[in-house]
Amino acid sequence: MRYLYFLKHFSKWFLLLALLLPFVAFPQSITTVEPPFWWAGMNHTELQLMVYGKELAQTKPQIQHPGITLKETTYSNNPNYLFLTIEITPETGPTIFQIRFETGKRKAPIINYELKEREEGSSQRQGFTASDVIYLLMPDRFANGDPDNDHTKGMLETADKTKPDGRHGGDLNGIIDHLDYFNELGVTTLWINPVLENSMPDYSYHGYAITDFYKVDPRLGSNEEYRLLIQLAHKRGLRIVKDMVFNHFGTNHWWMNDLPMSDWIHQWPEFTRSNYRSGTLTDPYASQWDKDLMLKGWFDHSMADLNQDNPFVAEYLIQNSIWWIEYAGLDGIRMDTYPYSGKRFMAEWMQRIRNEYPDFSVVGEVWLNTTPQVAYWMNDAHNSDSFNSYLDYVFDFPLKYALAEAFNEENGWSSGIARLYESLSLDFLYPYPQQLVVFADNHDTDRIFSVLKHDIRKFKMAMAFLMTVRGIPQIYYGTEILMTGWEHQGHGFIREDFPGGWMHDSVNAFTQTGLTADQYDAWTYMRLLLQWRKNKKVIHEGKTTHYIPEEGVYVYFRHLDGESIMVVLNNNNESKTFKTERYTENLKGYSTGTDVLHRTYFDQLRIISVPAMSARIIELKR
Repeated sequence: MRYLYFLKHFSKWFLLLALLLPFVAFPQSITTVEPPFWWAGMNHTELQLMVYGKELAQTKPQIQHPGITLKETTYSNNPNYLFLTIEITPETGPTIFQIRFETGKRKAPIINYELKEREEGSSQRQGFTASDVIYLLMPDRFANGDPDNDHTKGMLETADKTKPDGRHGGDLNGIIDHLDYFNELGVTTLWINPVLENSMPDYSYHGYAITDFYKVDPRLGSNEEYRLLIQLAHKRGLRIVKDMVFNHFGTNHWWMNDLPMSDWIHQWPEFTRSNYRSGTLTDPYASQWDKDLMLKGWFDHSMADLNQDNPFVAEYLIQNSIWWIEYAGLDGIRMDTYPYSGKRFMAEWMQRIRNEYPDFSVVGEVWLNTTPQVAYWMNDAHNSDSFNSYLDYVFDFPLKYALAEAFNEENGWSSGIARLYESLSLDFLYPYPQQLVVFADNHDTDRIFSVLKHDIRKFKMAMAFLMTVRGIPQIYYGTEILMTGWEHQGHGFIREDFPGGWMHDSVNAFTQTGLTADQYDAWTYMRLLLQWRKNKKVIHEGKTTHYIPEEGVYVYFRHLDGESIMVVLNNNNESKTFKTERYTENLKGYSTGTDVLHRTYFDQLRIISVPAMSARIIELKR
């Protein structure tokens, strides 16, 4: 009887327990580990793993492997995340080690984590230098090499070429298909706008609303195809610069449904936009309110603002950049919205990059209007607050603005062509003026040919200046064929498809088929300039001496080790002839010269003639 009583009452409790079991939290399988793998032999011996899985806070991670120690486990205020700090001894070679997540009651989930072998010479990779010309392209708008990936399952937006702000189908294979084009044109480095997954419902083509930091967007290709692109580019002598974003990410990232920590992003009671005033970070009188709004406000509704003051966010981003450098074989990084992420964090990032890759190159988007503001962010700047960014290169936005005005204005004391002289005269503020990236336009600005009122003469002068001034020239895709567009009309109109990149295009810029006379003239002019510049050490490394413009004519020299180039820009609607006594200090010892643009030979240098609205680049001979 006691047995029957026990069985009867035990059955009730068993049934109740069975009903409750689905609501009792037990650790589930681990769904995400980032970074997905790492490398043995890195200089920085600590590795932070972000591990995500249901109720991981109930587990106790364990590692038992020679040379690998679980130094610290951090339990987030979100029970679904663990952050593991792992120490890897320098002697540890490539291996796979286990991480067991002990529960004490159930079979422990296990991660088999791989440390890969580094490729030979990966730490000695050479970044871009002043000997390079950077070509900026937007992969969705450049060429469609694989139409099958235009409509990819699981992605929220499909290709629709009828929409200026929609996806158009360009991809990594499209770039691979046309690598020879870059060699023919004469560029040496490709800066490719972000290629990581942007699974957003609309306006996803630009790439700046990342939804997976470790995955190439499948509408562009795969991680393996990205590696292949870089390998094939290297075989052709081309370098690849990856566009990265630390300030923000897409609101459709899986994090937004389950944030790793409550302070993983900057949160406000309601949507609060950044004031975009990065000048407040150097302004000695700026209010804390304005600086906080600049740093913590969101870039857009679709872009959540990361909090790099959180050390786990900071480490996540640093490791992600190193992972891509090592995995893909990158030659450089262009960092988007550089000051927006906080200067102390960005300085730490730069030091970590240099620790692993001493000769790697990073250029920061420091979009500020004046030379002192931009100079603040360059490595070794003489800043009153002693801040050092350690940033190799910055974009020369002040010179870009001067270039846009110089050829449209009347020539005066500080207007017209004098704007170029005035801008260069402030180079004393830069610790390394030769490490400025100079440009006329990019994916966020008016196209230069529109700015120059569709005047090919002005265009040629602007390009002659860019290719002979100190620094590293960057040109925007389509500049070489006079593509046009105004930013205020919408970004889709300054990011139009490159002709020839899609089947059935009536114009093919890759073969120069169907170009107008002016477009073909511009393309052959750019090819001449870029191919000539490739081997001109005097342009890459030479000193500059320039002369105050007179009567709309600006003369400067680039000189190095007995070699000298004389550049003359005539910003007048009439030809100019002038005597050269004024330039004796640079012409002394030289008797003849050849203009590389017009194939004009000067058998004496006492008098120089320059056609209206044109440039001369004269190689001087003794």
